[in-house]
Amino acid sequence: MTAFDDVDDCSAPIRLVPANVLPQHYHLRKCIGEGGHGRVFEAWDSKLCRTVAVKCVRLGREGPPGTDLLSEARAVASLEHDAFVQVHAIEENEGNQAIVMELVHGATLKATLAAGPVDPVLALDWVRQVAEAMGEAHATGLVHGDLKPSNLMLETPRNRIRILDFGIAVRQDPLATGTVPTTSPQGTIAYMAPERLLGTAPTPAGDVYGLGVVLYELVTGVRPFADLAGLALVAAHLQSSSATWRYPDTLAPAVVELIRAMTEREPAARVRSMDEVLARLEGFVAAPRRAVHKARPVRWRAAAAVVIVAAAAGAWYVEAPRFWRDRGTEQYSETAQIDAGLAALALFDRPGALDQAATHFQRVLRQNPQSAAAAAGTSLTYSLRYAGDRQDEIWLRKADASAQQALKLDDHLALAHAAHGWVLGALGQTDGAGDAFGRALRLDPDNFLAWYGKVYTLRRAGRYPQAHTALAEALRRFPRERVFTDELGSVYYEQAENARAEAAFRRSIALQPDAVTAYANLNAVLLRQDRPDEALHVLQQGLQVRPSAKLYGNLGTALFLRGDYVGAAQALENAVSPTRGAPGDYLNWANLADVLLWIPGREQEARAAYGKARELLAPRLQRAPHDVVLVSRMGLYAARTGDAEAAMAMMARALALGPRNADVNFRAGLAYELLGHRVQALAAIANARRLGYPVKFIEAEPDLVALRRDPGYESR
Repeated sequence: MTAFDDVDDCSAPIRLVPANVLPQHYHLRKCIGEGGHGRVFEAWDSKLCRTVAVKCVRLGREGPPGTDLLSEARAVASLEHDAFVQVHAIEENEGNQAIVMELVHGATLKATLAAGPVDPVLALDWVRQVAEAMGEAHATGLVHGDLKPSNLMLETPRNRIRILDFGIAVRQDPLATGTVPTTSPQGTIAYMAPERLLGTAPTPAGDVYGLGVVLYELVTGVRPFADLAGLALVAAHLQSSSATWRYPDTLAPAVVELIRAMTEREPAARVRSMDEVLARLEGFVAAPRRAVHKARPVRWRAAAAVVIVAAAAGAWYVEAPRFWRDRGTEQYSETAQIDAGLAALALFDRPGALDQAATHFQRVLRQNPQSAAAAAGTSLTYSLRYAGDRQDEIWLRKADASAQQALKLDDHLALAHAAHGWVLGALGQTDGAGDAFGRALRLDPDNFLAWYGKVYTLRRAGRYPQAHTALAEALRRFPRERVFTDELGSVYYEQAENARAEAAFRRSIALQPDAVTAYANLNAVLLRQDRPDEALHVLQQGLQVRPSAKLYGNLGTALFLRGDYVGAAQALENAVSPTRGAPGDYLNWANLADVLLWIPGREQEARAAYGKARELLAPRLQRAPHDVVLVSRMGLYAARTGDAEAAMAMMARALALGPRNADVNFRAGLAYELLGHRVQALAAIANARRLGYPVKFIEAEPDLVALRRDPGYESR
């Protein structure tokens, strides 16, 4: 059932002949709307002398169990609450079915919201009415699954809320992809619970979430993330918490608390039922039992003033008994599985997100081994694992194989080229990666993973001007995607523009407070600005979200700078542990080795840790021999382990590749000092200081004590 903003738009041809379906006492007056599933007509019932709405539906010959229109219509018709539209009859002839129901006059809440937010007192009363009705539906096993303003109507002149639905095609026509022409996909996504976006079946908890979003829109006038659509909108809902949504300063805290409770991301933390929603609403003394709504004027065409309730079953779902749902009776959809996998990829740094993505893509490949999209998604999953805390060469090899398969299956699929670009970037082939991402973006200019891969690869390669250009366009297209803000901050950080980096990382946290990357990045830039107390506080905020190798690594650095070497070692041991950290990250092993050198009796462990760092770094350096960061670090680790020849060669290359890089100059100076080349060490450390390397970090390095006492240190 639906409200049609343009009721005259029924001109498209459709294979339905309503006269063959309806008995002769129904006289069709006019078509007042249509969707991919059929047409809606206003009709006159000459037997009972009343105007009715008739929806004519073309049913598929085959469908999944439980999709019988008559049984679902009976279930909805059994509901007694006056919010539900009355079903008068279902007529059938030669495979066509028509639903006859009451014609409801009024305006949808979507139309009402066109004039702006409504008074919170009215909004609470409308939500109360919906909660009462939906509580009754849930008690009988019915789940709506599509609660949103366009499905809720304020009936005139009685000023009561009526619950509409308009999705018969969702259950009855396997080929249907939409409902009415004026309905946008993001309009439904915006009100879907996060678990629904990941492919789970509709539940009462999902209806509670949808109603919570409706309440938010009623009191603010806008839905969450109104500027986003498609995958970006899905990712925003999956990543964010309603605690970060913007609320009017004048809105009562109790209303804000109710919205947040109804829209918790995890179903277990959400308001448990519509009955609980009603119980909370009882506490709002200001909410009348039936408020009289003085609607703001809304411009309507005369023909559009009648809103049609187009179906009784439609978007409703009969909730299957748990016995059957636990046996996986949901209908398989390749498109839904791919979409769910991509949505999970957008949350790549969340625990379990990449595993979830892999599950969806593998499910498709088991059904259809020729799916290029699933092969590309699998490749991206492996690449993001390699780039994250699970750094292991096996992931990169698997990513390469899957990307090659995806390109072989469909060379015109943007996602396949994006996957190839991520692999090439990880292999150090920056130009080839750029070409792959360019091909992906020519095929799909809004491909999020292609933009992210392009920016990430350029930044990692030190191509900062190009990274800035790509970031400007990516942020224009995805203004609320925190990964691009993180990358912008990292570009600034790596160029020692600390104030700008700090601002970017703080904005990232504001966009997504429960992603840990920005906390680690902000901690690093605060340490660079000699603000250790703030840096530690930020780390603790991140650890409260969840443990991560980056946070433990930065915690080790922060404690090291404070002189707490034992505490730093413990933090860095967590950073390389298989359960809490990233044992495949060479940098964590090197940092652990640096700290162990300060603790008496642990020198042998330090050498072993440096050896592990060199072992993990070697294949990366072999793939990217001109990566200045990798070259300079390998040179330092070689010096730490006494390999003087390799260290000197590596440092000469590093300084040639990055003569104005502060970090590279510091590593070179430290390596030269370890190898006994004091003059070169003093020159490199002086350059590092001029380029912005923090003096506090130099003074915290135990192997530079003698150098700092050298008269040449201060004179430079």
